[in-house]
Amino acid sequence: MAAPELYSKFARVWIPDTTEVWRSAALTRDYRPGDTVLHLQLEDETECEYKLDPKTGVLPHLRNPDILVGENDLTALSYLHEPAVLLNLRVRFTDSKLIYTYCGIILVAINPYESLPIYGSDIINAYSGQNMGDMDPHIFAVSEEAYKQMARDEKNQSIIVSGESGAGKTVSAKYAMRYFATVSGSSDESSVEKKVLASSPIMEAIGNAKTTRNDNSSRFGKYIEIGFDRKHNIIGANMRTYLLEKSRVVFQASEERNYHIFYQLCACAHLPEFEPLKLGSADDFPYTNQGRSPVIEGVNDLKEMQATRKAFSLLGITEAHQMGLFQILSAILHLGNVEVKERGSSSCAISDENGHLAVFCDLTEVSYESMAHWLCHKKLKTATETLNKPVTRLEAVNGRDALSKHIYAKLFSWIVVQVNKSLSTSSKPHSFIGVLDIYGFETFEVNSFEQFCINYANEKLQQQFNMHVFKLEQEEYMKEQIPWTLIDFYDNQPCINLIEAKMGLLDLLDEECTMPKGSDESWAQKLYNTHLKKSSHFEKPRMSNTAFIILHFADKVEYQCDGFLEKNKDTVNEEQINVLKASKFALLVELFQDEETPAAQSTTAPSGRAKIGRSTQSFREHKKSVGLQFRNSLHLLMDTLNATTPHYVRCIKPNDLKAPFIMDPHRAVQQLRACGVLETIRISAKGFPSRWTYQEFFSRYRVLMRKKDILSDRKLTCQNVLERLVQNKDKYQFGKTKIFFRAGQVAYLEKLRADKLRTACIHIQKTIRCWLARKKYLRIRQATITLQRYTRGHQARCLCNNLRRTRAAVIFQKNTRMWAARRQYLRQRTAAVLIQRLLRGYTARLEYKRLVFERKALLIQRWVRGFLARWRFRRIKRAVVYLQCCVRRMLARRELKKLKIEARSVEHFKTLNVGMENKIMQLQRKLDEQHKENRELSERMSGLESHSAADIEKLHMQLKTLQEVEEEARHRGDLVTSLQEELALVRQELEKSKEMVADLNEKNTLLKSEKDEMNRLIQDQEQQIREIPESTQQESTEHLQAHLNEERFRYQNLLTEHLKLEERYADLRSEREAALDHNRSHNRFDSDYSSSQSESIHSSVLTGSEVSSLEREDAVQTASDVSLLMKLQRRVTELEKENMDLQSEMDTKEEQLQLERTKELEDCQRVLGAERDYEALKRQELDSDNKKLKKDLQDLRQSLSKGKGSKVASPGGQAYNVVLEQLNSTNEELEVRKEEVLILRSQLVNQEAFKHKETGSEGDSGDSSRSPTLDLRELNEDGELWMAYESLKETNRILASQLQTQGQSHEKEVEGLRAELQRIKAELGQQQQMMSDSLELPHDARIQANLQHEISRLTQQNMEILEQTGKQDKMIRKLKKHLKIYMKKFGDPEGVHIEQSSPENVVGESGRQVSIVRKERDFQGMLEYRKEDENKLFKILITELKPRGVAVNLIPGLPAYILFMCLRHADYANDDQRVSSLLNSSINAIKSVLKKRGEFETISFWLANTCRFLHCLKQYSGEEGYTKHNTPRQNEHCLSNFDLSEYCQVLSDLGIQIYQQLIRVIENIIHPMIAPAMLEQETIQGVMGVKPTGMRKRTSSFPEDRGHSLESILKQLDVFYYTLLQHGNDTELVRRVIKQQFYLICCVTLNNLLLRKDMCSWSKGLQIRYNVCQLEEWLLDKDLHGSGARESLEPLIQAAQLLQIKKKSQDDADAICTMCTALTTQQIVKILSLYTPVNEFEERVSISFIKSVQNLLKDRKESSQLLMDAKIIFSVTFPFNPSSVALETIQLPSSLNLSFLTQV
Repeated sequence: MAAPELYSKFARVWIPDTTEVWRSAALTRDYRPGDTVLHLQLEDETECEYKLDPKTGVLPHLRNPDILVGENDLTALSYLHEPAVLLNLRVRFTDSKLIYTYCGIILVAINPYESLPIYGSDIINAYSGQNMGDMDPHIFAVSEEAYKQMARDEKNQSIIVSGESGAGKTVSAKYAMRYFATVSGSSDESSVEKKVLASSPIMEAIGNAKTTRNDNSSRFGKYIEIGFDRKHNIIGANMRTYLLEKSRVVFQASEERNYHIFYQLCACAHLPEFEPLKLGSADDFPYTNQGRSPVIEGVNDLKEMQATRKAFSLLGITEAHQMGLFQILSAILHLGNVEVKERGSSSCAISDENGHLAVFCDLTEVSYESMAHWLCHKKLKTATETLNKPVTRLEAVNGRDALSKHIYAKLFSWIVVQVNKSLSTSSKPHSFIGVLDIYGFETFEVNSFEQFCINYANEKLQQQFNMHVFKLEQEEYMKEQIPWTLIDFYDNQPCINLIEAKMGLLDLLDEECTMPKGSDESWAQKLYNTHLKKSSHFEKPRMSNTAFIILHFADKVEYQCDGFLEKNKDTVNEEQINVLKASKFALLVELFQDEETPAAQSTTAPSGRAKIGRSTQSFREHKKSVGLQFRNSLHLLMDTLNATTPHYVRCIKPNDLKAPFIMDPHRAVQQLRACGVLETIRISAKGFPSRWTYQEFFSRYRVLMRKKDILSDRKLTCQNVLERLVQNKDKYQFGKTKIFFRAGQVAYLEKLRADKLRTACIHIQKTIRCWLARKKYLRIRQATITLQRYTRGHQARCLCNNLRRTRAAVIFQKNTRMWAARRQYLRQRTAAVLIQRLLRGYTARLEYKRLVFERKALLIQRWVRGFLARWRFRRIKRAVVYLQCCVRRMLARRELKKLKIEARSVEHFKTLNVGMENKIMQLQRKLDEQHKENRELSERMSGLESHSAADIEKLHMQLKTLQEVEEEARHRGDLVTSLQEELALVRQELEKSKEMVADLNEKNTLLKSEKDEMNRLIQDQEQQIREIPESTQQESTEHLQAHLNEERFRYQNLLTEHLKLEERYADLRSEREAALDHNRSHNRFDSDYSSSQSESIHSSVLTGSEVSSLEREDAVQTASDVSLLMKLQRRVTELEKENMDLQSEMDTKEEQLQLERTKELEDCQRVLGAERDYEALKRQELDSDNKKLKKDLQDLRQSLSKGKGSKVASPGGQAYNVVLEQLNSTNEELEVRKEEVLILRSQLVNQEAFKHKETGSEGDSGDSSRSPTLDLRELNEDGELWMAYESLKETNRILASQLQTQGQSHEKEVEGLRAELQRIKAELGQQQQMMSDSLELPHDARIQANLQHEISRLTQQNMEILEQTGKQDKMIRKLKKHLKIYMKKFGDPEGVHIEQSSPENVVGESGRQVSIVRKERDFQGMLEYRKEDENKLFKILITELKPRGVAVNLIPGLPAYILFMCLRHADYANDDQRVSSLLNSSINAIKSVLKKRGEFETISFWLANTCRFLHCLKQYSGEEGYTKHNTPRQNEHCLSNFDLSEYCQVLSDLGIQIYQQLIRVIENIIHPMIAPAMLEQETIQGVMGVKPTGMRKRTSSFPEDRGHSLESILKQLDVFYYTLLQHGNDTELVRRVIKQQFYLICCVTLNNLLLRKDMCSWSKGLQIRYNVCQLEEWLLDKDLHGSGARESLEPLIQAAQLLQIKKKSQDDADAICTMCTALTTQQIVKILSLYTPVNEFEERVSISFIKSVQNLLKDRKESSQLLMDAKIIFSVTFPFNPSSVALETIQLPSSLNLSFLTQV
C-alpha cells in the first residue's frame, strides 16, 4: 500500500461499489495515521464517509494521474490494482474505441461486437517487421513477435488464445493465422497458406454453434501447428481438437442452435443435388428446433454453405466425399425424427409412420430390420449364453441419441483427419507456431461434465502461465542485477492434484464407471468420503447430496453429478455400430474402421469368472473413458506448450447484450480475475513494476533537478536526484540500464513534477500579467494623448472649414447663375438647329423618293421592252427553221430517188468497184501507218502516264475541291434566292408595319421595361449556358485525366506483376539447373565422358521438351510453381506464334514492296549508267583534245626553234603572224568540232538510255560489253556521223513528245486557271451579294455578319492550306525515305563502277582520291563489330561495367550512346537479325545485371541509360515530332531501314520496371529511418515529454542511443538526388523520384501516428511541423518545390495541425473539418481518439466533440481505408528529352577495352 502522506486533500482514491464495482472519490481532508474514517467527495459532488477496518487499517486504492490513464500497457500504471486496470480498459474501449491492451506479456482483447477496419492488408503491412512495443497493441503485434522470435531464436512458438464463450477467441485465432499466411508465403491460390485459412470455415461449420452468449461459439478446443521451412514460409499445418460438445447434437437450450452445418444443409434443401437427402426446414427436425432460434441475424446459411463447400474443395475433398458427408449429416437429422412407442412396461417399438427410419437406412445403406430391432433391444452376454433384451422407451431414445452423437463425433474426427492430410507436407517442418483456441473458464447455473473438463484444462493453462510469468520476472531482475526476492504467487497445483492425482476426481470417476452398479450418487459419496475436509479446494453443498464444489483459481464452482458417469463412459450399443459397419456406404464404413471390438469370448474356457475378467480387461484396453482421454491429450498439449515460447491472448466479453463498445464492469472484472490478468498485475506489483531507462528518467524529471545535480554521467545524476527526492531506498533499485520503482513511486514523482511545473506556471503567469498590465497602462496613456491631439486638431479644422465653406458658397452662387444662363442659351440654339435639320431631311427624303420612283419605272420599261423584243425574235427564228427543214426534206427525198435508180444499174456498180479497190489499197497503207503511229503513241503514252500520275492525282484533288466549292456555291445560290424572296416579303411587311408605328409607339414605352428585364434574364441564361459547358468540359477533362492516370497506374502494376513472374520463373529455372548440376555432380564419378557430357549439357540452352520434363519432375513438390510455369510457357508459345505470323505477313509485304521498287531501281540504274558513260566520254574527249593541243603546241615550238635565226619566224614578223593566225583558226575549229561531238554523243547517250527503258530487263550486268562507252572508242568518223544522225532523229521525236506533253500540261493549267477564275468570280459575286445584303442590315449586325463571313473564309483557307501542307509533308517524307534507300543502294555500286570505268584516273591520282573519300566518309556516328564480339560487347558494356567509374569519368549515358551507334550500323547494313539480337540481348543483359546487383547506384545508372537509349531511338527515328529539335547533322543520322517503335514501347516498359525497382530499393533503405527520425527523435530539446511505458517498451531514440535522425534522412536524400543527377537522369524523372520518397515519408509517419497512441500529443505535433519544415527547406535548396513533393506531405502537415489545434467548441470542430481536407474521416476521428496528454495541463478530447466532428464529416465521399497505402508507386512517364551530343563526336575511352569496335 502507498505511504500515508500520499492521502492528502484532493487525493483521489477508489472505493468499492455494488453498481460499478469501483467508484472514484477525492479526499476532502488530509488523512492522519489513526483515523478510522476518510472524508470523500464523489464525482457527482456528493460527500460521504469511508470507514476503515480498525484491525488491518488498509487504506483504499489510490487513483493514477490522468496522464497515465489509457496507457497501452497496464504495467505502465503507477498504481497496479483492480480498479486501475478496469478504468484503463474502460477508457480505451468505450472512449478511444481501442479493443487491444497489453498487460505485461498478455494481450487483452475485448470483443467490440461490430466489424472494425483494423485487420486489412495495410494494417498487416504496417505491423510487419515492427517491434512489439513500437506500435499500439494488436493481435498482429503478438503474431509478429511470435514470427520474429521463431525466425531469430530458431525456437517453436505458441499463441494461447483463451476466454469464455462470446469473447472472440475464434476470431482472434483466425486473424493470427491470417497474419502468418500473409507475411510468410506466396499469393498463389493453391498454396498452403490459403488452405490453412480455408480450414477455418469448415471447422466453424461443424464445430461452432449459436449460444446465449455468442452467435458463433466454438464448442471444441483446437490447437493448430503451422509448420515453416528454413526460409520461414508456411509448408504445412496440423490440427488437434479437444472435447467436442457432442450433447449439442441432440439437445439445445432455449435461444441456442445446433451446429451450423445442420442449418446450412436445411437452407440448401431446395437445390437439385440435395433433393435425394429429403431435407426440409430446420423447424421440421427435433435436433434443430429445440432452441426455437433457427436463424442468426445477419447470417445467410445458404451463402455460408457455399463458402463451406468451396473450402472443402480447396482442401482437396472431392464432390463425392462432400455429398457423402452431407448424406451422413442428413441421416443424423432423420434419425432424430424416429419415434419410439411404448409396448408394455419394459419394451418399446419403432413407430415409423413418417418413414424417417427408412430414410435413415436408405441414406446410410443399412438394413432397416436390423436397425429397427437393435434400436429397441440390447445384447446381454452371460457366462454361458447371449441374450437379446428389450429396452424401455427412455433407454431406446437415449440409445438413439447416443448413436447420433457417436456418428457425429466420428464424422467430426474424420473431417479433422482429412483437413490434416490436406495441410500436411512431405518434408519435415523446420519450426512451427501453434495457435491454441480453447475454451475459457466457465461457470453456469448448472455445471456438468463438460464444464468440469473445461475448468480442469484452464487450471493447467493457468499453472503454466504463472510459471512463465514468474520465470520472465526472474530473468529480468537477474539481467539487471537486481537483488531477487521470492514473490508469493497463487499456486493451483493442489487443485490440479485434486482432479488428476491418484484417487483424484477422475480416478474415482473411472473406477465408478467400471462398477456394474455404479451410479452418479455412489460416485458423489465416494468423493465426499475421500476429499471432504481433507482438501481445501473441495467442498460439499449444504442442500445437495449429488453435487460438489471445487475452489478453482478463478472462482468457486458447483458441479451437479447427474450424467457424469454416462458422459464419461460415452457408451453406444455395440450392435448398432455393427449394423453401421455392415453398411454398403463406403464413407460410413470408413468412419468406423478404427472401431475395435473386444476379443470374442471363448465358450470352452474352464471358468466363467476368468472369462468375465478377461473380457472386462480387454474392453478397458479398447475403450478409454472420456476423462482419461482428455487428461492424456491435455498432458500432451502441456508438453507441447512447455517446449515452445508462449504468447498469451486473453479475450474479454464486455457485456451479455452483445452491444457494441459497452462494458459491464461486473462481467469484465469476473473475466479479468478468471483469465489471469489480475494475477499478472499482482505479481508485477509485488516487485518493481515501473521501469525507466536512465535517459528516459532524466528527460522526464529534469525539471526536478538542480543545476549542480546534472552530471555527464546520467546514471550518477539519476542516483543523486532519487536519493534527494525519495528517502526510502527500498522504493527503488538501480539496475544496469534501468531504474526499478515500487508501485506508486511514479505517481509520487509525477506529483512532485506537477507541483514544480505548477509553481513555475504561477511565476510565469505573474510575470506575464505584470507585463500585460503595464502594457495596457502605456497603451491607455498613449491613447489619451492621441485623443487630445486629434480633438484640438478637429476644432482647428472646423474653424478653417467654416471659412472655406463661406467662400465656396459665394463661388458656387456665381457659377450656378452662369450655368443657368448658358443652359437657356444652349437649349434655344439646339431647338433651332433641330428644326432646320428636320425640315431639310424631310425635303431630301421627298426628292429621294421621287428619284427612286423614276428609276424603278425606267427599269420596268427596259425589262418589258427587252422581253417583247426577245419574244418576237424567237417566234421569227422558229418559223425560219421550220421552213428550212421542209425545204431540206424535199431535196433529200429527190436525192434518194436518184440514188436508188443508179444502184440498180450494173455499169455503175463496176465503176464503183474500181474506185473501191484503189481506196482499199490506200486505206491498207493508211492503216499500217496508223498502227505504227499507234505503237509510237502507246510507247509515248506509257512514258507519259508515269510522269503524269502525280499531276492527275493533283488534278483529281483540285477537281474534288472545285466540286465541293461548286456544291457550296449552288447551295449558297439557292440560299440567296430564298433570302431575296424573304427580303421582298419582309419589305412588304415593313411597308405595312410603318403604318402601325404610330400605334406601337405608345406600347413601346410600356414594353421597354419588360424588354430590359427580359434582356437581363436572357443574358443571365446565356452566361449560365456558357458556364455549364465550360464546367462540364472541365469535369470531363478531369475525369479523362483521372481515368488516364488510373489506366497508366494499372498498366504499370501489371508490369510489376509481370516482372515478379519473370523473376519467379528465373529463380525456378536457376533452382532446376542447380538441381541438375547437383545430379550431374553425382553422375560425374562414373567416367570422364559423363562429366564432359554433363558440362556440355549444363552450358547448353534447355529446349521446350527438357523444360516440360523438368516441370513434370518437380510437379509433386511445387504444384503452384508448375502451374505458373505452364501458364508462362503457353503464353510464350502464343506470343511466338503471333510473332511468326506477323513476321511472315511483314515479309510478304516487304517482298511485294521490293518487287515494286525493283523496276524503278533498274530504271534509275540505267539512267545513272548513262550519265556515267556521258561523263566518261566527256573526259576522253577532253583528254584527246588536250593531247592534240599539246602535240600542236610541240610542233609549233619545233617549227619556231628551226626558224629561230630568220626574220620570218621572229616575233612580229610576217611568218610568225601567219602561223599564229592559223593556230587561232585551228583552235576555233577545234572548239566548234568539240561542241558538235559532245552534242552528238549526248544524244547518243540519251538514245541508249531510251533503248534500255524499252528493253527493260535486258540491261543487266551481262550486257556491259555492249555499253556505248566501249563501242564509241572503235567507231570511225562515218560511224560517228551515222550514230549522230540516228540520235538526231530520236531527239526530234523526243522533243516532239515533250512539246506535246508540255502543251497538254499547259492546257490543263489553263483549264485549272479558268476554273480558279470562275471560282474567284463566284466568290466575288457572293461577297458582292453579301455586301449588298449587309448594307440593308443595321450597323452592328453588318459588322457581325462581315466578321463571321471573314472568319469562315479564313477558316476554309486555313483548312485547305493545312490539307495541302499535310500532303506535301507526307510526300516529302516519302521522297526522303526513297532517296535514302536509293543512296544507300547505289552508293557502293557507284564507287565500284567509277573505279572500273576509269582505272587510269584512279591510278594516276590515287592519293588525292583517297583523301577525298576519307573526307566524304568521315565518322558518321556508327560503330561496327563482328558477330562473334557481340557477347563481349555486352559483357564489357553492361555486365561488368561499374557505374561509379563511368558516372565520374565519362559522359552520362555513354553505354546508351555506344549501343545506339552499334544499332545504327546494323540499320545501315540492313541487318534485321543483328538489330533484333542487339536490342533483345541488351535488354536481357540489363535485366540480369539489375537482378544480380540490386543496389541503388546500379539501378539509377541503368535507369538513366535505358531512358537515354529510348530517347535516342525516338530522336533518330525520322518522325517529325522528334526530329524538329535535331541539328541538320543529327537528322542525317536517322535510322533508314527499320521502324523500332515497338522496341520503344519495350524499352519504356523496361524503364518503368527499373523505376519501380529503384523505388523499392529506396523504400527499403529509407523506410527504417522514417519513424525514428520523424516521430521518436527529440529534434526540439525540452518540448517532448516522455511518459512511462510498460514491459513492452518501445525502442526510443535518445542522445545516448541515437538511431536514425532527421539529418540522416536529409543526408540520404542528398545521396539519392546527386546520384540520380550524376548518372544523367532526366530532371522530370528525378522530381518524380523525390515526390515518391516524400510520399513514402508521409505514409510511414502518418501510419505510425495512427497506430501509436503515445505519439498523438501536442508536443509531437510541434515536432512533426518542425521536421516537415526541414524537409521543405531541403526542397527549396534543391529547387524542387514545384515537383509536387511538398503537396504529398499535406496529410502529414494536416495531422500535425490537428494535434495542435484547439479541440473543445463547435467552432473548433468546424475549423478541423475545413482544415483537414487531405485526411479521411476515419483518420481524423482516429487521431482525435488517440490524442493523449503528456502533461497535467493538457486535456483529453471529449467524446461529444469527436461525435460532432463525425457528424460534420458524414457527407464526405472518400475511401474507408484507415492507413495510407505506402506500397503505391506513382505512374511514371518518360517525356522526350533530345540529346545535344553529336554522335560523331563521341570517343570510346580506352579504359573500356572496346578496341574491337570500329568507327564508321
